Amino acid sequence: MHAFVYSALNDDARALLRQQLPPDVTATFRSELPTADQRSALANADLLLGNPPVEWLSPFPAKLQFWQIDSAGIDRYQGVAASCPVANMGDFFAWPCAETMVAGLLGLLRYVPELAVLQAEKHWVGGPLRPKLGLLRGKRVIILGSGAIGQAVAEQLMGFGCAVQFLARTNPKAQLHTPEELQAALPDTDIVVNCLPGSADGFFSRELIAAMRPDALYASVGRGNTTDEPALIEALQAGQLGGAVLDVTAQEPLPAESPLWGLPRVLLTQHSGGGQPGEDEGKVDLFLRNLRNLQRQEPLENQVELQRGY
Repeated sequence: MHAFVYSALNDDARALLRQQLPPDVTATFRSELPTADQRSALANADLLLGNPPVEWLSPFPAKLQFWQIDSAGIDRYQGVAASCPVANMGDFFAWPCAETMVAGLLGLLRYVPELAVLQAEKHWVGGPLRPKLGLLRGKRVIILGSGAIGQAVAEQLMGFGCAVQFLARTNPKAQLHTPEELQAALPDTDIVVNCLPGSADGFFSRELIAAMRPDALYASVGRGNTTDEPALIEALQAGQLGGAVLDVTAQEPLPAESPLWGLPRVLLTQHSGGGQPGEDEGKVDLFLRNLRNLQRQEPLENQVELQRGY
């Protein structure tokens, strides 16, 4: 069998994969091939690790027996007619993404970005800052999406005594299920954390942004296309929102001309939210476990159905 590794793994992770693959499986790494040879290498593979361009999967490679996506999100592949089992990373990125959101919210509330600038400038302000500092403790929070990331965010926020509600279309345990219910709840909400997948295109609309309190904070770690970004920018520029923590944006990398770079109460974490020690090795470990499951005809970890989006 032949495995094609699209993921740009570090040296240690590549070595780990080579060492632990079964004897009858060889691996080819995209990063070690000329660009002109990469798509054909995928077309001839039995196994795939990583997230290739959608156009490389049409038609779907006939030999492919298993595909391990190396992200939690799979929405970009919903139109792919896969003829083999597919798995994603499940909740692997959930806790670090949640920590990024909580860290960002704490940073805004405690004015950490401003303090870091003052430190770089060797400018002591001190006392006058104190009345501006907010608390995360006891905040009323709505989390958009009740998947693994949303659940991790809720678990962490409950340590601060936050009152947490979920918005989820089909989860009966969620408190909110429709945009109308969400809009009615927003005037009494301090923080919104968006953990929605890309399939919820434009969900957090201009109308929902307008319903938020002028001192409320918005955080987003799902997909950039789920937020009406122009409306968010307008609200921030007009002082109709207290600030935003954005791990994702509509276009990535964020264009240099975007107003988001210069807005004072915006923290951009540059889609680094899922970062953690051993990230590449974790992708390899899951791929190897699922390969063993496949060979033993046992259930795969985190198997997904692309057309359903989960």
